[in-house]
Amino acid sequence: MTETKSKSQRAYDWIYTRIADRRFGPGYRLVLGSIAESLEMSVVPVREAIRRLEAEGLVEFERNVGARVVQIDQTEYLYTMQTLGVVEGIATALAVPHLTEAELDRASAVNNRLRDLLGDFDPQLFTRINEQFHAVLFEPCPNPHILDLVRRGWTRMSGLRSSSFTFVPDRARESVDEHDKILDLIRRRADPLEIEMAARQHRWRTMNAYLGQHEPGAHHRAPTTD
Repeated sequence: MTETKSKSQRAYDWIYTRIADRRFGPGYRLVLGSIAESLEMSVVPVREAIRRLEAEGLVEFERNVGARVVQIDQTEYLYTMQTLGVVEGIATALAVPHLTEAELDRASAVNNRLRDLLGDFDPQLFTRINEQFHAVLFEPCPNPHILDLVRRGWTRMSGLRSSSFTFVPDRARESVDEHDKILDLIRRRADPLEIEMAARQHRWRTMNAYLGQHEPGAHHRAPTTD
């Protein structure tokens, strides 16, 4: 029984990693037999892993097609980004008392790297480094339930969209500037609500920029404040 669980976890990690790093993009068909062969195991633990990924919203089953990575869906993107903005905002605010100067310096260094990437822009690389920046700020959140929601939101975004910055590259420069403002608020130990709203609006501005490219005048866009 332990061996089966171990194989199931190994299959889960293998598939999850490929969804997260976008080797298995939206709509990618997950063929159980092929995956099992690659991992040198039976299809049983692979099926268990895929069911777990389905429960997490990263995989869907379609009749006569089978399992595949969730398709890009504008509504799902909207809801995921709205939710991520809320939970990441509160996670960042709650993390502030636990952030060290060394961690803030690290976040600043990561943001400087993002700024360096603006010249020869690679949206995929920018997105990966961008996630590193945010992780520094939200990972110290002491509430494990909120932290789990944030992590799930980032993972779900990996499955929904290769990179928002692919479609709105101009948003990248604004995003880097907003990072500086969030860091400044944290260093000054500003009001927690102000930090929470800054982090939330930062996420929503990216969402609105993307939706503005695909749904002009969409009433679904979230409100932002300056």
